Amino acid sequence: MAARTSALRALLDSGTFLHMPAVYDPLGARLVAAAGFEAAYVGGYVSGASRAVSEPLITMTEQVEIAGLAAAAVPIPFVADAGAGFGDPLHTMRTVREFARAGIAGIHIEDQLYPKRAHYHKYQVHGVPMEEFALKIRYACRARDETDRDFVIIARTDTCREHGLEEAVPRLNRAAEEGADLGLLFPRNAEEAERAVRECRLPLVYVMSRGNRDGRPIFPISELKRMGYVACIDAQVMLLPAFEAQRRMLTELRETGQFTGMDEAGFRTARKAVEDIIGLEDFYRIEEETVEGR
Repeated sequence: MAARTSALRALLDSGTFLHMPAVYDPLGARLVAAAGFEAAYVGGYVSGASRAVSEPLITMTEQVEIAGLAAAAVPIPFVADAGAGFGDPLHTMRTVREFARAGIAGIHIEDQLYPKRAHYHKYQVHGVPMEEFALKIRYACRARDETDRDFVIIARTDTCREHGLEEAVPRLNRAAEEGADLGLLFPRNAEEAERAVRECRLPLVYVMSRGNRDGRPIFPISELKRMGYVACIDAQVMLLPAFEAQRRMLTELRETGQFTGMDEAGFRTARKAVEDIIGLEDFYRIEEETVEGR
């Protein structure tokens, strides 16, 4: 899958800002690609939710499968959440190889303890010592270089949430020394978001965590570009609107036996759009040329 990794590298090298919505299935991936996004993302939060469990309970094989199926549905490159590498440096090396084999173009690896705890979602930071994190990034980069040098390693620190940039920036700068390609942290306010870009020696990815409850800012993409971020992960933008729309629909359907949010013409239009995005007309043509044409 070197073409995917090369494509991601080319986008980054060209200065293309990558706004990456987080998807969790192939249909969502098709929608993102059809909308014109240059790259997409499979996050731990949406993967965990799609399995009706917490992100920390997702295994490496489950996350690779979810990301690989989404990536296989589209030609654009994918970045995936690889948690804490799913173990120590040896496990992290295998994690890199498995994501690369599945057609993923890059992953981020964080400095949380493993196994990750559900309290992570309460913004409880369980950061490992910096040297332990650096060692994991070093061996992740070794696996990258042995597998596909264009595969992108993003070093992620969660420590900014609790300890600020004074703790987070040195971790990313150390990760830069170990060979990481990009960095990711979680600024708590606009001032930290501005400072992070200036103080980190890695190009930074911003995480747009819509619906967060710790006050982390949601910026317009134009503002992130102005500050100097090279990419944005839009972590819940696909999951939450879809969840809310379906929840409301099912409530009405159960209470009234009807759904008034879309008329029959709208259903027909949407159904045709789904069939078009999965390529149903192409399937018809192939069957007409083969089994249906006999």
